[in-house]
Amino acid sequence: MKHPCTFRLLVLLAATAAAGFAADAPVAPGDPRNLSAYSPATLPGDGLNQHPFFYAGQWDFRNPVQRMVIVRGGKIVWSYEIPTNDANKTLQELSDATLLSNGNVVFARKTGAGVITADKKLIWNYDAPKGCEVHVAQPIGLERVMIVQNGEPAKLMVINIATGQTEKEFVLPTGNPHPTHTQFRRVQMTRAGTFLAAHHDQNKVVEYEANGQEIWSVEVPNPWDAVRLTNGDTLISSHNSFVREVNQKGETVWEFGQQDVPDIALFSLQEANRLANGNTVISNWVPNGIVDAKGTKDPSKWPTSVQVLEVTPAKKVVWALRSWTPPADLGPATVIQLLDEPGIPEKQEQQR
Repeated sequence: MKHPCTFRLLVLLAATAAAGFAADAPVAPGDPRNLSAYSPATLPGDGLNQHPFFYAGQWDFRNPVQRMVIVRGGKIVWSYEIPTNDANKTLQELSDATLLSNGNVVFARKTGAGVITADKKLIWNYDAPKGCEVHVAQPIGLERVMIVQNGEPAKLMVINIATGQTEKEFVLPTGNPHPTHTQFRRVQMTRAGTFLAAHHDQNKVVEYEANGQEIWSVEVPNPWDAVRLTNGDTLISSHNSFVREVNQKGETVWEFGQQDVPDIALFSLQEANRLANGNTVISNWVPNGIVDAKGTKDPSKWPTSVQVLEVTPAKKVVWALRSWTPPADLGPATVIQLLDEPGIPEKQEQQR
């Protein structure tokens, strides 16, 4: 059954959500976010040469375009841009993206979703209805894309991009009130065929059967992403500056946060990937919480921040990436997909 999206005029909440995200992580005395520089001059690892990777970030309002890039050998070897504001003057942002084994890219842009080829041809496009947003676009094989459409109601859809048919659809519950912008940023399909949803507006992660029935949940403040690991645990990243691994009982078995890296400021930790070697790679989205004297978002200190961290199970940082200057100004970090990891991404064989 199709459920039309509607738009409620929650002016204050909508304005707050559009400017950034609710519930900024608190800044405590001694927190490196209070300092003039958000990371030390010398960082661990080999910078852009550490790994080949695919990267994208949301809300780089410094630029008229939003960009996805592939980095190999320390250089940007491919990029794709969308306008920061579309033809209707609506803000676009890259919240989710995956580089597939055939070179295509599946991505969400807030105003919809798409699939592009390596030569930058748009071969599938979905436009979100008025009042709705799409921040989730996940590949299921090479011919299907799972999206989550924020709205009233919010809904999960699996779309066959070859036929254009919606093959699966169910409603996802949202908070009350319902600011569309903050409902979902990541939902993942597990290898078991269930769906793992980070309910950003309800402070919990929920696993759903293929028919939409809830089968598992855990409370987490402002979750951004949730990934089912091969050991059965769930790796969760939070807008509140931490990454947490929980077991099936909901017990925390590993956590990484500001206390573990006192010299590098952590902001909104958006994507977290568990690597084959046991390390965890994290994207650190810097616009959150950085304001100038007038209370407006201030990008002048962004270049002192770290965009990506790789940490060991013992929480040692072995790679910290800071790349804010041409020719490799990567911008804010949301998507980080390492291209030297085993497994086929569209078959859910990677822990991301």
